[in-house]
Amino acid sequence: MEMKTRVGQNLRHFLTLKDYSKKEIENLIELATKIKKSRRMYRNLLQGKSIALLFEKPSTRTRLSFETGIYQLGGNCIYLDAESLQLKRGETMEDTARVFSRYLDGVVIRTFEQERVELLARNSTIPVINGLTDLYHPCQALSDLFTLYELGLLRKDIKFTYVGDCNNVLNSLLIGFSKLGLDISVGCPEKYRPIKEVLDYVLELSKKTGSNIKIYSDPVEAVRDADVVYTDVWISMGEKRMEEKISELRKFQVNDWLLSYARENVKVMHCLPAHREEEITSDVLDSEKSIVWQQAENRLHAQKALFVYLYTL
Repeated sequence: MEMKTRVGQNLRHFLTLKDYSKKEIENLIELATKIKKSRRMYRNLLQGKSIALLFEKPSTRTRLSFETGIYQLGGNCIYLDAESLQLKRGETMEDTARVFSRYLDGVVIRTFEQERVELLARNSTIPVINGLTDLYHPCQALSDLFTLYELGLLRKDIKFTYVGDCNNVLNSLLIGFSKLGLDISVGCPEKYRPIKEVLDYVLELSKKTGSNIKIYSDPVEAVRDADVVYTDVWISMGEKRMEEKISELRKFQVNDWLLSYARENVKVMHCLPAHREEEITSDVLDSEKSIVWQQAENRLHAQKALFVYLYTL
């Protein structure tokens, strides 16, 4: 299949789901569904193209899914450890972006500050994909929305509850759900609510889309009658472990007792890596309720769909 690239014409990045409309998100989900069913689709999309992974944080699923996806689309993947680049010696992100743009056809960056990703994108003439920052994880959220869609759970009448630390994954899920006009509940300690920047944005957006966002400080009320319960680690990469925070979050552990308040056929999600017996018990993670491994696999298909969108549609 011969395809026209949009790079250099209508250049698009994937920095946050804020930049994507409801229709665009739905199209990406539908495209991921088609790609998963026929994995040889678009196998020549990236033929002759080189995509770099610039990672300043450790990774398993993000790195593997992008490397595998680029290979399956016919492209060349170059893994770049920031520690071995001139960035380590003080070269600016602006200069790095200009060089990348002359060598590469795209870059996935996994780093700390969101501003670092945006700086790279502003100075690039190639697509930039946010593979994770301290503020957002849009690739994870896109994949999670795809997983819910695949299981028939991406619906207005579904109660989706996220419990635990209000981190970059939750920020992106809040944006994704509010963009789609879907309801989302959050269970967290009062002291560790979602950050004001994100909460203000999604509450304002929800007025237009009809999304209903609820925040509970009581974990039982948060998961009561939930169809889906999602959790993540309590201490994010680069964050100092605080026992006071761990103590506050303990009552939000996803275990059999807490899930007894959810629906009988509740599904459990976790973006991984999991700290077993901390935010989630092994009994739950390895149970029939868990869709975690399907969720992890779907990173591959969602990210292949993202490449198709950025380079052709």
